Amino acid sequence: MLEGIADLPLHGGRVPPWMLRLMQRMAAAIVEVIIDEYGPRGFVERMASPYWFQALNNVIGMDWDSSGSTTVTLGVLKAEAWKREWGVLILGGKGSRARRVPQEIPVAARKLGLGEDQAALLERVSRLAAKVDSAMLQDRYQLYHHALIVSEDGAWSIVQQGMNPEARMARRYHWLHRTGSLVVEPHSSVAGSRHPEILNMSARESERARRTVLDLAKEKPATIASTLASIERELRGVASLERWIQPGGEAPQRVPEIYKPLPDYRSVTRVVERIREISPGSVEELLLVRGVGPSTIRALALIADLVYNAAPSTRDPVNAPLDPYTYAYAVGGKDGVPYPYDRRTAEEVIVTLEDMVEKARLGDKERLRALKRLARLARTTTRRGL
Repeated sequence: MLEGIADLPLHGGRVPPWMLRLMQRMAAAIVEVIIDEYGPRGFVERMASPYWFQALNNVIGMDWDSSGSTTVTLGVLKAEAWKREWGVLILGGKGSRARRVPQEIPVAARKLGLGEDQAALLERVSRLAAKVDSAMLQDRYQLYHHALIVSEDGAWSIVQQGMNPEARMARRYHWLHRTGSLVVEPHSSVAGSRHPEILNMSARESERARRTVLDLAKEKPATIASTLASIERELRGVASLERWIQPGGEAPQRVPEIYKPLPDYRSVTRVVERIREISPGSVEELLLVRGVGPSTIRALALIADLVYNAAPSTRDPVNAPLDPYTYAYAVGGKDGVPYPYDRRTAEEVIVTLEDMVEKARLGDKERLRALKRLARLARTTTRRGL
């Protein structure tokens, strides 16, 4: 499966109702072909690829480079999935819809025939994904979209999106159920533009920083408050950190940009009090403590770095880019790029796909086999440069 990134500028505007109806039919027809060939799990896994996801929203007519392609495409797919018997459901969405996932999971689990243990796992995964992409990975993008895609056999993927209003760009985070860890480099891919330095507590090379942060979180709140206050004074040139630095170390001359804005140590210590009561045994458990967010993790990472020389990674996890522009030529784009949305062509493609799916249900899969042969031919000619 191809994976990669695409730049996602923040775009406004709405999809006209008539076009949205065609997009819904196109998306539904494509998904039904995918599920017929590869099953519900096959669709869930494809949603974890930013390249495939971008190609899908281009083919149905969304702008090839727009952040809105994520929210519209997932909104369309969610509405269709809940109306049909795909063996796949999509939960969450943009803004307030993202916060409804815990309430949607039990309903989805019953509809898909999943057990209570599987539902509990989905809730944990959903919460951790949101915490990791906002607190462990502090990359100047604020999350505003969270979608959980789950199949009847319990396979899941997650698509989240954050925005950076200053840069007027969006970033998309893809997760897949095959991920070994939900904290250490858990993404199947991250789509967006790279930044030279971010606070990446999820990187493998941040292992010592993570262990130190977990230990610090169990310290007395007064100790954390005192240390943060002393660091703040040092940064204002009032005091020295020299007495905390290990032998041979040097006091920092300035705080790295990744820790700004400096966290309010008073609010952090209130969260640390709650952490001490729970005494988490892992970073996963730490993140699930109520109130633990970007400020808490940034504060503890600052202490780990400046006091204990356990510096976190500043590496941006964005993948190497793959240009999905080719797929925008299928039926055109909503905003006229690379050409205006071609309603007639879109309707012809939709009817062809719907007919293909209907005949496959009746046992005639010749058109589906022809489509697969065409796909193989396209891949062969692409490799040969024809």
